[in-house]
Amino acid sequence: MATSKESGKSSGNAQKSAGGGAAGPAKRGFAAMDENQQREIASKGGQAAHQKGTAHEFDSEEARRAGQKGGEAVSRNREHMADIGRKGGESRQSASRAAAAAAAAAAAGAVSTAGAAAGNSASGDKGSRQGSKG
Repeated sequence: MATSKESGKSSGNAQKSAGGGAAGPAKRGFAAMDENQQREIASKGGQAAHQKGTAHEFDSEEARRAGQKGGEAVSRNREHMADIGRKGGESRQSASRAAAAAAAAAAAGAVSTAGAAAGNSASGDKGSRQGSKG
């Protein structure tokens, strides 16, 4: 009898390892359903709660108070708020600064390239003149 239990356990483990791998047990029940099936079932539960009269609906004032509480909780974290402000400043100021720097770099690059080309042609001219003279 011990052999039948062992064989049963090994086949069960083989099924788990084949389906879910070593990461964890296979999904069962509600978790195994696809998203559409889960939504349908959850929707039915919500509809039943409304019909029964036990569903909660936020009115505009209650929603406003809830949002205010969330905002207060977030704003207590000074480091987080500083990060948000820094990122906002970067998005406005950095973009214009980066564009100005890129334009300046492009203008400086064009000037240095033109100067180098002019210098090369001038030296080439001198070389050809010297060559024709001598």
